[in-house]
Amino acid sequence: MSTNAHVILVKRPGTNGTPTADNFGFEECPFPAELEAGEILIKTLYLSVDPALRCRMNEDTGVHYVTPWEIGKEIGGFIGVGQVIKSSDPAFSPGDIVEAQAAWPWVALFKRKQEEQNPLRKVDTSLLGGKLTLPLTVLGLIGLTSYLGIKEKGGINPGQNQTLVVSGAAGACGSVAGQLGRLEGCTRVVGICGSNEKCQFLTQELGFDGAINYKTENVKERLAALCPDGVDVYFDNVGGEMSDTVISQMNKNSNVILCGQIAVYNKDVPYPPPIPESTETRIKDMNINRTRFLVLNYADKFEEAMTKLAELVLSGKIKVRETTMEGLENTGKAFVSMMNGGNIGKQIVHVADPS
Repeated sequence: MSTNAHVILVKRPGTNGTPTADNFGFEECPFPAELEAGEILIKTLYLSVDPALRCRMNEDTGVHYVTPWEIGKEIGGFIGVGQVIKSSDPAFSPGDIVEAQAAWPWVALFKRKQEEQNPLRKVDTSLLGGKLTLPLTVLGLIGLTSYLGIKEKGGINPGQNQTLVVSGAAGACGSVAGQLGRLEGCTRVVGICGSNEKCQFLTQELGFDGAINYKTENVKERLAALCPDGVDVYFDNVGGEMSDTVISQMNKNSNVILCGQIAVYNKDVPYPPPIPESTETRIKDMNINRTRFLVLNYADKFEEAMTKLAELVLSGKIKVRETTMEGLENTGKAFVSMMNGGNIGKQIVHVADPS
């Protein structure tokens, strides 16, 4: 094994531009040098592509916790799963399956040392039921975001006949959040998504009470019909006009879980983006709680949350769907597809099989 390859950023789409496959390049790169003390050689098996990476295509990300990708340089993503090939760290052995929830490069082979800030974790494969991708979905940052968003920001109280609406409901976070909302006690769960196939997935596979195809249906009218008692909890993955519509039908003292704003990720606006005066007035008049949710602020709750998520997955109470693209060379293409709504559940890239 003496060759290596990685994904690079070829050009930026522009702050207000839409990413395309030709923003990315794929090229050979040097095989990692011999290991020094404490280093681990890792083969990438699976990569996650995430909407939150869009800001890294700009010269300025607009947030303090991630930096821009550099033109011509290797791209660093968020989550990945790999296999240890060689190790100079006694905590890891060849053959170990490992994952990290941040700073995983889009490269076939790389070496790294254990870091306190972005730790590499050995995966207990006995808990995965043969699905090595679960750390990219419900047993990783995606699951933590959904679980802690619902628990910490949802204000769900069993027995109060609450209605949960999820935008981007057929995506990675949305599909998990809707199921968790039901388990927490919401009596009605409605999802908003972008195709009839996704609507069927939500209602027939995940048990949502209703689903709205925003591309073909009148969201305001359908929302009123499906949520006759108004909306109590809104898991917002989208923002923009869709969220203004949902908020216009929210009840007094309700809660918005501000998870993502993919509708404006291709626009030069601050995060969270500004909202219309009419929406601001509605929020104030109805005492709607709408504050930014950043899962990294709840690191002290990760272990407990992960234990609970594992229980829910293994018991079949949470179902996970993935959309997989084959080949490291197609990672940019997978990212673009995901940004355009081409995925159901989590968009992942299969890079290699374990040895």
